[in-house]
Amino acid sequence: MSKSERTLKTAAAAVFAVIVMILAVGVGSVAISPRGILAILVYKLAGRELPADVTVSMVSILWEIRFPRACCAFITGAMLSLSGAVMQSLLQNPLASSYTLGVSSGASLGAAIVIVFEISIPALNYFLLPASGFIFGLATVFLVLAFSARLDGDLRSHTIILFGMILSLFVNAILTMLSAAFSRHMQRLILWQMGSFAGRRWEHAAILLGICIPGVLLACAFQRELDLMSFGEDTARAGGVDTKKGRTILLILSSVLTGAAVCFTGVIGFIDLAAPHAVRRLFGSSHKYVLPMSALLGGAFMALADLLSRTLLSPQEIPVGAVTALLGAPFFLWIYFGSRRRR
Repeated sequence: MSKSERTLKTAAAAVFAVIVMILAVGVGSVAISPRGILAILVYKLAGRELPADVTVSMVSILWEIRFPRACCAFITGAMLSLSGAVMQSLLQNPLASSYTLGVSSGASLGAAIVIVFEISIPALNYFLLPASGFIFGLATVFLVLAFSARLDGDLRSHTIILFGMILSLFVNAILTMLSAAFSRHMQRLILWQMGSFAGRRWEHAAILLGICIPGVLLACAFQRELDLMSFGEDTARAGGVDTKKGRTILLILSSVLTGAAVCFTGVIGFIDLAAPHAVRRLFGSSHKYVLPMSALLGGAFMALADLLSRTLLSPQEIPVGAVTALLGAPFFLWIYFGSRRRR
């Protein structure tokens, strides 16, 4: 693929992301035109006066509800897609993601414990549920890595995947028992597990962005190692890569990105699988392009899915995890079987 072709595709992806964000903040029960969106942003950021056709209620809707929600959706999609791209190369498995290591199961268990036992810590306020999900999600991953390292000193891919699946099943069994024992909380547990961006505010977006940006930069710093490790451990070692150290760092990085995303939004699937595959079809397999473009397109897809989740059956809202599954499953199958036909 030529450099000019990649540049054109990158520009098209950026335009697509901008259009999706404009739709995400402008479409709803109160429609706001692109001109109105720009006027509100200038009013908020530069203190300019509002045009006559832009009301105070529009400012409140866009700035306090839609914009932070769209930003949270975009950042979450970027984090999940970047994590999926890293995991697929790291474990040499097209179906791998941080969910494979039990992040979602552990986070769901942490949230379930807070919900069913009605735990309250005033100092954390509404950050208690995300904090518990994040801690339990990361704890699950560290358990997987600890067991894998105990059994396999080289931390080979199949060992990590096997222990991740086993621990996920075990944690899911505990979660099922809690749901059965505390059935009055089942609806809230199910809704949390299906994911939603409802009620997300600027403070949530700031926390997610503070994790996303260093995560993207650190992942991009390992692009050469990922290029080599995607061809196998022997090739990576021959290229001078410390595979055990690199794999451990990247596994923890992917788990932190996924854990942070899951703890604020609930479990949202398919974005971390579909977006990296789409990027590899468009830009090739070099991680110089795969990593940043996975973040960009994954964020755009998630913002689009969130827009559909709140508008398709308005005023009722669909869990965004259901939308990503409905869109992501056929999209992923199209990408997978399309690549097989080409081969």
